[in-house]
Order: sequence, then structure tokens, then C-alpha cells
Amino acid sequence: MQTIVPAAGDGTRLRPLTDDRPKGLVEVAGKPILTHCFESLLPAGVDDIVVVVGYRGDDIVDYYGDDFRGVPLTYAWQNDRLGLGHAVSTAEAHVSGDVVVWNGDNVGAVNLAELVERHRETGAAATLLVEAVSRERAREGAAFVLDDGDPVGVVEKPDDPPSTLVPRGVFAFSPRIFDALRHMTPSERGEYELADAVDRLFDEGAPVTVVRLDGWLTNVNTAADVARVRRRLDDGPA
Repeated sequence: MQTIVPAAGDGTRLRPLTDDRPKGLVEVAGKPILTHCFESLLPAGVDDIVVVVGYRGDDIVDYYGDDFRGVPLTYAWQNDRLGLGHAVSTAEAHVSGDVVVWNGDNVGAVNLAELVERHRETGAAATLLVEAVSRERAREGAAFVLDDGDPVGVVEKPDDPPSTLVPRGVFAFSPRIFDALRHMTPSERGEYELADAVDRLFDEGAPVTVVRLDGWLTNVNTAADVARVRRRLDDGPA
């Protein structure tokens, strides 16, 4: 299966670490963030990786070149950072068939092979890695709308989260996701949200399934996140 790794962001909250390098090349426990991402993808048997680059993208291309440990790398450019949904859409020309999306600032140990297997078995339009979090954290990203415990919709950055079940930035999609993305309009933040495209799949009655996170995953946005991941990798749970 092919993989898209969005890694175009400016990494504003990681400054000054990102003053002279892209976020994906900031080191955590002795390795760039993107190296951690790629290492997490390999055990699931990915065929190739499309890296979406933007801010200081040439640095990423120069660092990794055409492959990572024998897995081909292709680069798509997101020159205007217009959200995660927009980032994924820039990679459409480089993929065919089903695709895994792994956010390029996520570091952790997750059950990716299980997610891929579930996606293939169910023939879903989208299979999402999910986790139950605190209500405060549910306000910070996307949160699911539930019906009798099952996700039936998803909203981005809700003031009043409909649940505390959230997607964790690891997805498997059928090509149907790109059609959904083409129908998106910018959010109030001026961004094309991947969550809105997933919500459209729900609205269309497309099969969407979830896999609970078995392991750990940290979205590395700040210096505190870097330290948290370092402790986790070095000493166990942070």
C-alpha cells in the first residue's frame, strides 16, 4: 500500500528549532521526526511513500533523496499551507488505489498493520486510528459524533465536543477521499480540513470504520512534546 506523509508545515511552535530547518528534520531522541515516521511505516509493508513538503522542503529532499531503506520516496509540494486536507490532495497525482496517511509530525508505536488489514478486509472508504481523550484535548482537534457508541460524523475543533473519541492522525483511505476533498470549502481558519472530507464520507453513507489505538502516539508540536517523546523512547511512558 502507498503512503502519504504530510510534512509541509512551518513548525512555528517549535521555533527556534525550525528557524533553520523544516519541522520534519528536528531531531527527537537522536533522529529526525520524519525518520521516526518512516520507521513506523515499514513494518506494515508500505510500497512507497509520498512526502508532502513545503517550508524548507528542499532540505527534506536533500536529506532523504529517492528512498528510505529501499522504499521509494516521492515528493509533492504544498506551496500554500492550506490545511491537512489540502496537503493530502496535493499527493493525488502520485498515488493509485488505497493509501495510508500518516501525519508527518506524529511519533509513536502504533498498530498500523492492524489498521491496514482492517481496511482491506472491510473495503471501507476510510479507516481511522482513534483514541478516547480528555474533553479539553477533544476541543483541540477533530472529535467524532457518535450514535450508540459508533462514529457517524466528525467535527473539527469543536467548542463543545460531541464526544471525546478523536482521530489520531493515522488513516487508510480509498480513492474516494480525493473526490470528497475536491468538494471541500475552506473552514473558518481558511484551511481545507481533512476531517471535513471524512465527515462528507459519513454524510454520503460511505463505509467508515475505526481502529482503537493500541500503543502510543504523540503529535510533536512544541519543545515540551520533543522532551515527552524522548522520555517515552528512552524510559517508557512519559
